[in-house]
Amino acid sequence: MSSLETISGVTVLLHPAEGRTIAGERDALDIIGDTSYQGAEWAVVPVSRLDEGFFRLRTRLAGDIIQKFVQYRVGLAVVGDLSAQLEASSALRDFVTECNRGRQTWFLADMEELRERLA
Repeated sequence: MSSLETISGVTVLLHPAEGRTIAGERDALDIIGDTSYQGAEWAVVPVSRLDEGFFRLRTRLAGDIIQKFVQYRVGLAVVGDLSAQLEASSALRDFVTECNRGRQTWFLADMEELRERLA
């Protein structure tokens, strides 16, 4: 069950670790729709909910999913341990670094890091 939280005046919808894997644009639209319906500006998604293809950039899955969040103006915070995926791919490491410089998509270790970014 998703839960709504306000962090530094920003409403976020925390999606649970359990649930359908986000494996394509349709799944992303479901998350975006739920987040918008709840009145949240950001969707917080655990790393475990993302399909493994998301972390292989050549599949274009990450780009397709993130583009939907940008298109619908919903922030995406992917929260959890990405160390294994980042160690395996310098391209993914660069992608995550670039995303974290922006204001739309963040890859964060934990909720505390999200609270710091939104402060």
